Amino acid sequence: MGLNKNQVLPAQARSRVAADPPTADSVRHRILRILWSARLVMPLSLLLAGMGATLLIAVQFPMGLLDQSLATQVLLASAIATLVGLVLTARRLRTQLLEPLARLEESVAKVCQGEPGATLSREDTGVLRDMVEDIDSINEELTDLYEDMDSRVARQTTRLAQKTASLKILYDVAASINQANNLDELLLRFLRVLKEMVNGMVATVRLVQEDGNMRLVGAIGLNDAVLTEQEMLPLDLCLCGTALSPGDILCEHPERHCARRLGHNMFGPDEVERVTVPLDYHGDVLGFYHVYVRKPGISGREDILELLKTVGSHLGMAVAKQRSDREARRLSIVEERTALAHELHDSLAQTLASLRFQVRMLQDVLRSGDIEAACNDLARISNGLDEAHTELRELLHSFRAPVGQRGLTQSLRALVERFQQESGIQGFFQVACREPELSSAEEMQILRIAQEALANIRKHAKAHTVRVLLNCQSDGGLVLLIEDDGVGFDNARRHGRPGEHIGLAIMEERAQRLGGTLRIESEPGEGTRLELCYKPATRKDEKPRRWLV
Repeated sequence: MGLNKNQVLPAQARSRVAADPPTADSVRHRILRILWSARLVMPLSLLLAGMGATLLIAVQFPMGLLDQSLATQVLLASAIATLVGLVLTARRLRTQLLEPLARLEESVAKVCQGEPGATLSREDTGVLRDMVEDIDSINEELTDLYEDMDSRVARQTTRLAQKTASLKILYDVAASINQANNLDELLLRFLRVLKEMVNGMVATVRLVQEDGNMRLVGAIGLNDAVLTEQEMLPLDLCLCGTALSPGDILCEHPERHCARRLGHNMFGPDEVERVTVPLDYHGDVLGFYHVYVRKPGISGREDILELLKTVGSHLGMAVAKQRSDREARRLSIVEERTALAHELHDSLAQTLASLRFQVRMLQDVLRSGDIEAACNDLARISNGLDEAHTELRELLHSFRAPVGQRGLTQSLRALVERFQQESGIQGFFQVACREPELSSAEEMQILRIAQEALANIRKHAKAHTVRVLLNCQSDGGLVLLIEDDGVGFDNARRHGRPGEHIGLAIMEERAQRLGGTLRIESEPGEGTRLELCYKPATRKDEKPRRWLV
């Protein structure tokens, strides 16, 4: 920061600097003042008198105007006066000018080296008294400036150290959020950090529960009895109710409500104040840090308050992330259970329902005594049990090998190969496009339709050859074609005996969930042709849709 001369010079010196340029009269006046203050008037008068007398004798003696004895006396007196004047003048110059000038030079040299200059007494300054006073004033001003600069540097150094410590704390918070596996351990770790940051006496951390209570995660400095009493507190108590709306750092007196709840004061009324740091995320307060500090606390410490608020926001994000992950895991479990329920309902449950109906028919046949019909029904029941066993194995296999890890093309290829091995029917799989970009749920629905179609072929078609074709259309649509050379059926009479053609209804229901269309063509003796048409939704700036499978 630059300084001008008016900031450095004292008032007296500034007035002299600002004065008008010196004139001849002012110069003569200053010379006379210096001569008078240095007591040089008498020595110079003697010197001038002696020199004048000597000059007079030198002029008049050759002209015979003075006799020899008088000239000798006058010359001796003038010599004595001149000598005395010289001695006094030299002494006055040494004491009034040379020695003060040497002291002044030494003092100025110290000032130039950054050291405080020596203050000279009025007796030691001689004719330089005014100049020395001005230099002393400047020296005092420079000393004050040096001290002020040192204090500013110290403050800036302290502030820089605080900023560095704040950045380190924020870095630790961010790193811990990404690495922490246990939320309570993370909150307890920074509970100690916040307590040390504000030099607190006691610190607690609580999380707001979904039921409206606050759960005490941990505390430092409170005895076990207080912890037990405060382990679960209603949200509307003063501990956090006042901070819930603004979501700001609060510095206030200890809680009166909690004192009434405990039956005694936690601290003396004039000893400490509580600093409340909310753990907020997108306007929702998810918890609180409470740190009790001795008065006057941290009121007015904007740097500390801003750091506490930032730490609270980061840890609030960690709390929200942990709750979001927990909710995602819960939804994932619910989705898996729903998927399993749908699979059991659409496959194994339908087969078991058909078997139950066939068992009732067998009971009726046995009561009538028709042994041949009973044997036929028993054979159908045996085949149904085999089909149920096969469906169960396929269901277990599909859940052990998720589609998303292999892609739709590879999953369909593996499905056709397994179908050929288990049924003995010749299977062909053809792909007329690249791997389609589908979500895992969409791939799962398409694969389930293909599984159900192949299961129907194995159960009812009596086919020798099956062809599965996956084709992509120019508009981004996807076509799955499955056809066989089996016995076929009358498509107009699909609703026959109870338990028949259940697989077709299941496939149509899945196609509706997917958002596609399913077309089935069949004639008796002409085989069956199944075609699934589906156009995936555009995924630009759009999250994949979730499907219940």
